[in-house]
Amino acid sequence: MQLETDRLIIRNWKAKDINDLIEGLNNFNVSKWLAVVPFPYLKDHAEHWINYCLKNASENNKNGYEFCIELKSDQKVIGGMSISGINTLHGTCGGGIWINENFHGKGYGKEAFAEKIRFSFEDLGLRRLENGFFDGNESSRLLQERFGYKVEGKRREKFLCLADGALKDEIITGLLKHEWIR
Repeated sequence: MQLETDRLIIRNWKAKDINDLIEGLNNFNVSKWLAVVPFPYLKDHAEHWINYCLKNASENNKNGYEFCIELKSDQKVIGGMSISGINTLHGTCGGGIWINENFHGKGYGKEAFAEKIRFSFEDLGLRRLENGFFDGNESSRLLQERFGYKVEGKRREKFLCLADGALKDEIITGLLKHEWIR
């Protein structure tokens, strides 16, 4: 599976992506906002993740997608994005995104997230996207609001963050197709 935007290729993970994956996630400023990413993020973690993604992609898992975000101009993986828990009966899914801190502030996260939304609504035919972010992650909040996501609640101490060992509150967000700001 591959999606494309003006500057990005959003595709399945490959074994060759391991060094870019480690570079992007072995950064506390990134991993502290992700529930299941330890810090430090080591080669063993990256190998396990890549193998998991390769296995799921080969099985044509219809419940979700795990994508890397590749910068076309450099052919470098600069982040990751998931579409998870796809429920075709109810027309819903969840998911998340992260970008290597070296590539923050350039609009790549916005571009990739916009494509995730477009793909979910238009290609997958879903009607509702469910996301969230750790309380305090203003970048994620602003990104989601930009596309029309609404805060729907808070799950207190929902996640034990592997990066810092702290219990984190999750702010729940949702986007209905008819509320989508393109």
